[in-house]
Formats: sequence, C-alpha cells, structure tokens
Amino acid sequence: MTTLELPSPRQEEWRWADMAALRNAADAAPRATGIDPSALFLDIAGPRLLFVDGVFEPAHSRPGAVQLLPLAPETAHPLGQLAQGEGWVLRLAAEAAADPVQIVHLGSGGENHLPARVVLGEDAVASVVETYAGAGWANRHTQISLDRGARLMRSVRLVQTEGFVSIRDEAVIGEAASLASIFLGAGAMGSRIDGALTLIGKGAFAEMGGALLTSDKQKQEAAVAVRHEAVEGTSRQLWRAVAADRSTVSLAARVEVARAAQQTDGEQSLRGLLLQRGATVNLKPELEIFADDVKCAHGATVGELDRKALFYLQSRGVPEPRAKALLTRAFVADAVSRIGDETVRAAFEADADAWLETAL
Repeated sequence: MTTLELPSPRQEEWRWADMAALRNAADAAPRATGIDPSALFLDIAGPRLLFVDGVFEPAHSRPGAVQLLPLAPETAHPLGQLAQGEGWVLRLAAEAAADPVQIVHLGSGGENHLPARVVLGEDAVASVVETYAGAGWANRHTQISLDRGARLMRSVRLVQTEGFVSIRDEAVIGEAASLASIFLGAGAMGSRIDGALTLIGKGAFAEMGGALLTSDKQKQEAAVAVRHEAVEGTSRQLWRAVAADRSTVSLAARVEVARAAQQTDGEQSLRGLLLQRGATVNLKPELEIFADDVKCAHGATVGELDRKALFYLQSRGVPEPRAKALLTRAFVADAVSRIGDETVRAAFEADADAWLETAL
C-alpha cells in the first residue's frame, strides 16, 4: 500500500475531496489499457506530446517548440508539490505565435506525477489542449506566466475510464494579458481541479471554468481562487455540474479583490443539474472584496430538468430519453462553447454527448 501523505477532509478546503478514490487509484496495479494513443490526438496541426504514466513517449510525439526539462515547482499545494522531475515547457518570445500544442496523458494504473510550465512573452499567443485517458492517478502541476498582452487558451478534457486526476494550475497574469482555461470532466474517474490565478497587471483577464459530469458513485470537484491585485481586471468563473445516479459534483469558486484593484469586474456562475434525486451537487461561491469601486457578482443554483420543457419536447414527438439529452446538452454547452477552436470544441461536445448516452 502507498504511504502518501494526503490532505484530510477535516480541512475546510478539502472537505469535499475524494481522497479515498485518489488513494485507490494510486495503489492500483498497472495493466494494459488497450487504447491506441494516436486516437486521442485531435486532427489539428501543431506539436504533439504523449506521456504514458507520466513519462514522455517519443514514438507518438512531435514536440516542436515544446521542451522537456527537469522541473521542481515552488508551490505550497500538497498535491502540486509531488509533481517534480522531467516535465514539459512551452516558452514563447515576445509577439510569437504557436500552433495548438496537444498533450495526451495516458495512464495504466498506479500513480504518476508531471510538472509543466507555460511562459509567454509580451503579446505572444498560444493554445494548449490536454487529454487524460486510461486509468491510475494522474497528478499534474502547471505554472503559467503571461507577460503584457499575452494570450493563452487552455482546453482540458478528462476522459479516463477509471482512477483519479488531480490538476493544480498556478497562473500569474500581467497587464492586458488573457488566460482562458476550460475543463470537461466526462470520464468515469474521480477528479480534483485546483486553480490559483493572480491578476497582477492593469486590464488583465482570467477565466477558469467548464463542466463536470458524474454518474454511478463517482465524485468530481473543482476549487478555484482568483485574486485581483491591479486595476481594471476582469475574471470569469463559469462552471456547470451534472450529477446522475448517486454521484457528486462539488464546485468552490473564490474571488479576492485587493484594495488597489479598483474597477475590478468579477463574475461567478455556478449551476448544478440533478438527473436523479439521489445525486448531489455542492456549490460554494465566495467573494472577498477590499476595494470600493468594483463590479462583482455570483450566482449559484441547483435544480432538475425543466418539466415544462420536457413536456413541450415530448408533445412534439421527441422521446423522453432524447428530450432529456437535448436539455442536458444545452446546459453543458454553456460552458464548453467558450472554447475558441472549432475542432477542439467539437471534440469536447462529442465527449459530453458520449457521456449523455450512457447516463440517460
């Protein structure tokens, strides 16, 4: 058995975390996945990197501008600290632009840890697409630094058939820079998506959100904190949760506005959909504001499918399962539609549709 030192649910910030599922995934014996790694890459140009159990696999990779370097992240995060060793680094000079970078993480069982770093110079532009598949515990820590005017689009899909995925993002966003990170949890694994985004420059923009879909007794969770330290910053946290059977989704979103961060615009939108009465969605929006000239809002709602809308579709000849799928898809699309690349967005929508076919 593993001797991992893990956070305790007795700690407030970890009270919803499924540490038992994480530990079980870490202890699982590796076995063949039967998954063709090439099928996990999307049909788009740009660098491709495959990591099998956290180790770079060159046969299915073409790194391009992405480097493989030893990394030792400086973080106080209890899971992020474990992600040390050789990782991937994307570093772009000022005004540079890169084709989308695809990172595929394929696990066979047991635990694996991988650090990453994205550093964009002034006005540089990049897109990163990550896919998690297979089994085991995949633990990741990503450090992001965006200089003035830099833009990063990050799209992450979790489609592991079992195990656990833990992700810790730590980002520093400079003047007029933009970070958009969209996640889709549509696999059968447990998950914890953790984010700490700090806006340090005037007019910086940060978005972190997505959709988590659970069934059976599965648990998925997101816990994101955005801190505004400069004037005229904008942040968005838009999360959608869909829980079926006796599963659980937990969403915690926090916005902190420092005294100097006047004219901040921060928005949180947390919405949960229960497909059965035995499912659970936990929502925890938080605002901590020390500036007096701000526009911050949060909304948190949990409910079931609209019976009137269901009745309307059925009265038009749509079978009940199909009607439920259409309404649920529209609910999830609100988050996934924020992905800019059409091919990437279509892949995420297909993953959500595949989940719906098994859950409804």
